Amino acid sequence: MYDIITIGSATRDVFLQSREFKKIKDPSFATGQAECFALGSKIEIKKIVITIGGGGVNVATTFGRQGLGTACVGVIGNDVTGKEILAELEKENVKPVFQVHDDDMTAYSAILVHESGERTILSYKGEGQHFDVSEIPFGDLHSKWIYLGSLGGHYDLFEASINHAVKNNIKIAMNPGGKELAHGLDKIKPLLEQIDVYLTNQEEAAMLVGVDYEKEDEAFEKLKGIFKGTVVMSKGPEGVRVWHEGKEYTAGVPDSPVVERTGAGDAFGSGFVSEFIRSGDIKKAIQLGTANASSVVTEFGAVAGILKGGDTGPWPLVEVIEK
Repeated sequence: MYDIITIGSATRDVFLQSREFKKIKDPSFATGQAECFALGSKIEIKKIVITIGGGGVNVATTFGRQGLGTACVGVIGNDVTGKEILAELEKENVKPVFQVHDDDMTAYSAILVHESGERTILSYKGEGQHFDVSEIPFGDLHSKWIYLGSLGGHYDLFEASINHAVKNNIKIAMNPGGKELAHGLDKIKPLLEQIDVYLTNQEEAAMLVGVDYEKEDEAFEKLKGIFKGTVVMSKGPEGVRVWHEGKEYTAGVPDSPVVERTGAGDAFGSGFVSEFIRSGDIKKAIQLGTANASSVVTEFGAVAGILKGGDTGPWPLVEVIEK
């Protein structure tokens, strides 16, 4: 019996930082900015970091380091990269339960990091897009909790995971990706209503409930009306809002140095759920989630800065305000 099983993506992440990466303002891009370098030139790389990543792997690493009995379900290719991911998960006290396919490569990301900490991610989905729900051994996945990350938009996997959890009295935490939300609220609402801890950022909260990103209060109120359990909406460097058992809690973030922000959302969500499982104390859960995210952004990659059990890093625990 595991404490928690994660289902989500697994990637090999390569971080490249160079002084020659430039930021420019350009309204033709979705973010209003671009990261650029000279076409046809040879760019000197200041720093390179190679690590594991992907939402399923990131959160499983937190759970393993926090001392929870953890398994991670995902997809890899039959290649060296896939084997390395499995080996590194084993080192983190995580049991890998992976589908291995031969027709594509393990998912891979190249992350171009500007000296400011902002980055551009070049993402190759590879085998990660070939999740086959029929190959997941649900009958062998005995657990108290299940954590669903981005599932590549596979509705059948989303539905089967929720149904398995409900049937076996397994509690559910979820931080869905944009492809899951793209199915539309009308279709996925019956599944969302079964979730015990729903984790989202402000942008995806607004996307789910169909309001403008700037309308934070309206988005949060609509979220509260959907879920039976705890709702957690992160706001990046502006902190977090949580709805739990009829009360709202808010917290900011500590003033920590930022190397780059990959995996911060996964670190917050998994840190929050770790403490929620352990103690049920909502304030402590917010504090550990915040500390974990604050630690992750001080390192390259999504796992190097993940905290171990009993550790909160060098920052004071944030004040959690109950409204």
